[in-house]
Parts: sequence; structure tokens; C-alpha cells
Amino acid sequence: MPRTLTEAEKQVLLAAPRGYCAGVDRAVITVEKALDLYGAPVYVRKQIVHNKHVVATLESRGAIFVEELDDVPAGATVVFSAHGVSPAVHAEAATRGLKTIDATCPLVTKVHQEARRFAAEDYDIILVGHAGHEEVEGTAGEAPDHIKLVESPADVATVEVRDPARVAWLSQTTLSVDETMATVAALRERFPLLLDPPSDDICYATQNRQLAVKEIAASSDLVIVVGSGNSSNSVRLVEVALEAGAGAAYRVDDATEIDPAWLTGVSTVSVTSGASVPEELVQGVLGVLAGHGYPDARAVTTAEESLIFALPVELRKDLKAAGLT
Repeated sequence: MPRTLTEAEKQVLLAAPRGYCAGVDRAVITVEKALDLYGAPVYVRKQIVHNKHVVATLESRGAIFVEELDDVPAGATVVFSAHGVSPAVHAEAATRGLKTIDATCPLVTKVHQEARRFAAEDYDIILVGHAGHEEVEGTAGEAPDHIKLVESPADVATVEVRDPARVAWLSQTTLSVDETMATVAALRERFPLLLDPPSDDICYATQNRQLAVKEIAASSDLVIVVGSGNSSNSVRLVEVALEAGAGAAYRVDDATEIDPAWLTGVSTVSVTSGASVPEELVQGVLGVLAGHGYPDARAVTTAEESLIFALPVELRKDLKAAGLT
């Protein structure tokens, strides 16, 4: 049976940066301001961001989340999520006379632009990502005749292209940096002339949160990642922590999911959160740890983030007209 640790032997490391990125912050504020401006209900296609607490909070204010535009009444206001949508969805919204507000993260929009550019130059595009993820569906929809999805290095051998000399790659923005680069290395081995995107597609926030976890994982007996199960970047943080040497790593939606047995014999606990997680959920986890005799957390900062994205142009225009800017 593990020895009971004294409080002096316990510590909590808090990864920084963590939590909301600029794209998530912009998307959530977009729905909040749309509700303020237009009144409830405001419809949102898919989850605005992948966090069940954020979705529940917005629902309590009058947001209605739908899977497809068929569920949105004609003429209603609909917000497109941070993960982006395909041109077909934009066209369907226009056909049905819906008022749209596009809260797609600008970094995802950049990938869409790259997909269109490569397709216009008649490249086959290898998209590294997870099948079924909204972001992947939106990007693939930009050039469906040119894009082929690859999920891992194991998939590379079966990819078929028209001309091995005209192949480019793009990626889902929320993947593990290491995992993506392993897949790209396998692609380059098969297609030596593989063309890179103009800049790294993995978003700055995803990279920063993964680097922060790597910094503290090796000295951690336990890493707790706050984030929802459908959040790709949160799930990746658990994997990155384990690969970097953490004794154990678990993802929780909130503090209620912490199993006290995880803390048995654990000296160092590290805490972080995915890019769509409100800070109050992290504070809830720290509160539970405090209740088990762990001291105040010590922040370990690996990067500073100051990026802010402007709200969608459609919303800014209406806010200005209403004198609310």
C-alpha cells in the first residue's frame, strides 16, 4: 500500500498557456453578442466549440444548436462554428434565406484558402486529419475532387494520386504536432516532391499547449487535462503528456470526473486545459486538489499569447448599426 504523502511532499504545476485560444474566444463572444443583438433564439450549426459546458451555458441564454441547416427555420439567424463549413453549407444557407454569421476561426479559414489555391493549381491535396471532424469536413468541401484524407502514417501506403510530382499537404489545425509531422515524413518518403503549405497549419494555440504539457509532463506523476471528449486538441494533450513521460494522464470534463484513486501516492500533479475550456473549470479542478491536501498551483509558463481576432464582419456591421460598438 502506497505511503500517505505529507502536504510538504505535494505540488501542483499549472501549464501556461492553457484554455481559451483567440479563435474560441471569438466564436463564443460571437454567439453571446448575437443573442444580445438579435434576441433568442439564435441558431448555431454544430457545437460552436467542442466543450459541453460552453454549449450548455449558451443554450441557457437561448442558443439552439443544430446538426444541419434543415433544422433552422427559414429566415432565421444561424452562426457557423469555429471549425468552419464547406462552400456547400454556405450555398444551402443562401438558398434558404438564412442570415449567417461565420465564426470560423481565421486560422481554419487560412487552411481553406490554401486548399482552394492548391486545387486551382491542380494539385492532389493530402489532408492530414480525423475523419468525421467538422473541420476536416469543411476543408475537404473546399476542393472535394482534389483532397484525400490521411489519418496516420499507416494510411500513406494506400494513397493514390494522379501525379506524384504534383502533391501538396494540409492538416487539421488541432492535431498533435509530432503525430502530424510523422505522417508528413511518411508522405514525403513516398512523394519526394511533396509541397508544403505556406505556413504550418497546426495552430499556434495547439502547439503552445502541447509544448507547455511537454515541459512539465516528465516530472509529473499525474497530468489532468480539462476538456471534452470530442475536443481533438484536448484528447491530444493527454497523448502528448504520456509520450513526454507523465506517470499517468487523464482527461476530465470538469472536477466532478476526478477519481480520488488517481491521487494515491502522487506527489506532483500537473493541470492543463484544451483550447475550448473556460478557466473556471480549471479552477474547479484546483479546488478539488486543494481538498486533497495539494498546495496552490505553481504556474509554468512556456509562451505568452496576445493574439486577438476581430468579430465576424457580419456581426460587426450590425453591432455598429445598432450603436453597440
